[in-house]
Amino acid sequence: MAHSFPIPWQQRFQHWLQTYPEAVAAVTCGLLTLLGWLALVGNWIGMGIWVLLAAYVIGGFDSAQEGVTTLWQERELDVDLLMIVAAVGAATLGLWQRQYYLLVDGAVLILIFAISGALESIAMHRTERNIRSLMQLAPDRARVMVQGQEQMVATQQLRVGDRILIKPGELVPTDGLIQEGHSAVNQAPLTGESIPVEKVIGDEVFAGTINGNGALTVELHKSPESSLIQRVIRLVEQAKTSAPPSQQFLETFERGYAKVVVGVGLLLALLPPLLLQWSWETTIYRALIFLVVASPCALMAAIMPTLLSGIARGARQGILFKDGAQLETMGQVQAIAFDKTGTLTTGILQVSDLIPAPSVDANRVLQMAASLEAYSEHPIAEAIVQAAQRQNLPLLPTRAVQAEIGQGISGTLEDRVVRLGKPAFVMADAAVATAATAAPKVLKEEGELPPALCQASQRLEREGKTVIWVSQQQQVLGLLAVADQVRPTALSLLSNLRQLGINATVMLTGDNDVTAQTVAKSVGVDTVYANLLPEDKVTAIQHLQQQYRTVAMVGDGINDAPALAQASVGIAMGGAGSDVALETADIVLMADRLEKLEQAIRIGKHSQRIIRQNIAIALISIALLMVANFLGELTLPAGVLGHEGSTLLVTLNGLRLLRN
Repeated sequence: MAHSFPIPWQQRFQHWLQTYPEAVAAVTCGLLTLLGWLALVGNWIGMGIWVLLAAYVIGGFDSAQEGVTTLWQERELDVDLLMIVAAVGAATLGLWQRQYYLLVDGAVLILIFAISGALESIAMHRTERNIRSLMQLAPDRARVMVQGQEQMVATQQLRVGDRILIKPGELVPTDGLIQEGHSAVNQAPLTGESIPVEKVIGDEVFAGTINGNGALTVELHKSPESSLIQRVIRLVEQAKTSAPPSQQFLETFERGYAKVVVGVGLLLALLPPLLLQWSWETTIYRALIFLVVASPCALMAAIMPTLLSGIARGARQGILFKDGAQLETMGQVQAIAFDKTGTLTTGILQVSDLIPAPSVDANRVLQMAASLEAYSEHPIAEAIVQAAQRQNLPLLPTRAVQAEIGQGISGTLEDRVVRLGKPAFVMADAAVATAATAAPKVLKEEGELPPALCQASQRLEREGKTVIWVSQQQQVLGLLAVADQVRPTALSLLSNLRQLGINATVMLTGDNDVTAQTVAKSVGVDTVYANLLPEDKVTAIQHLQQQYRTVAMVGDGINDAPALAQASVGIAMGGAGSDVALETADIVLMADRLEKLEQAIRIGKHSQRIIRQNIAIALISIALLMVANFLGELTLPAGVLGHEGSTLLVTLNGLRLLRN
């Protein structure tokens, strides 16, 4: 009894038919064309004609349908219809003159056109496959901890506040903050980082990354739909459907160009027999070849495959281009403006200097300062506590802690009053503490402070750092300096940008001029604008655009969003960036890696070079084929081969961007 289960070759055929229908049609068209030619050679004329006509239908159906639809609905001619007209014209001429080899020429035209379309489809499928692979990064299920018990639930059912357990070697199901454990997480699938990143309590992990050898308990702080990987997928899908200005121009140009080609083709078919006494057969044949070789297929394929390949390559390396237009613009950038905090700097305060008074232990100063600051939620306090934790210094019992706004914090440690803050505050005793807050200038007497520490304090303040004095019972123990740390890669990045042809680098910040100049000097920024409000940053971008035309803006905060929108191309830091900045920006540097900016510019410039090459190849090919046709040295199959060969060449050239 026969069974209905598909056999392996049927499964393979169904897979190809569903995935590459253009390739299946092209292969079928090729087989029918060969059979038709063999039938004509064997003098089976009737059979040969019908087989060749079948090849026409199977190989040219999609192109004919698309061309007729465009003509009917939009009253426009396109390249597909030109090819079909040329093929049908060859078949008609062959049947009329009983020169049946012309049917083979037309079938070969459709075959080569179908093969070219199939190869382009396969090439673009490869690009889309790179993009779709992002969707497979995050697992479908997660291990949720409920009252100490593990429960497997679908990722889509996770809610903010859920705690999930991620065992060693597992994929992270969604973005979250580590609550327990530490591990080295492989972020290469999402950000392109080659080395696993150490993650500790409080750090964020991203969906689709791979946990190392430590178990992690992660709490969801955003819904799974808002995870970084889901944003990447949505924006890349959006990028696939948007055409850059150059592509829009070419599409508009194609419609007008096709009309010109048809008009010239009609003149070439009619005028030579009437004016030069050429034979109708020769004239119509040359006109059909003209329709083929003059079609701008290669020109139309010069841009989008290149840009889609660049988008896919960027996604693999942790750079999200929201559409091809911004990839194109990125290759034309002449000046780049940077926000300071969170962009050129880490945006996280750290203890940069610790200077004890003579005969005082530095660790003792840090331990006492951290013991007091543990009761404060101020960012400076957090930096001091974290510095003590890195030194493994235990916090001391503290009581009677009191913070004075704008002055400092005080408390009792080991039965002694310890103070942190401004000089006048730390030198005040308990009896005049209130007066110290009210009139710090009166109480501040430089003679009461160690001269060496005063000089160090002045130097640190000139460097844009915040200085915190520490005293015990009015005796100065030392001082700490806290500063936002410059990104380690910022200096080398700006140097490399100049080598890439960036003419100006500018820093825009709302911070004071002293701090701004210090950071600018350390990273090598050309120009600094300080004390800026959000609207001032927009004005600065407009001024740069007047001078340099194409200007990029790199930022991360809500206050950067207007400037990101104003810039020719806005670039957001993906890790530390606010949601507003991420939505406003055109490009997102994932995992908070500023050095990805250089790679983004390189991809943009590389795509521009390839597009210029493709346009040159397309125009030269069209010109050479037209000259050969007018000289009478070109057959219809040769014209089709040259025309479709140039189209395939520019497509494959564009796909070079997929290579690292």
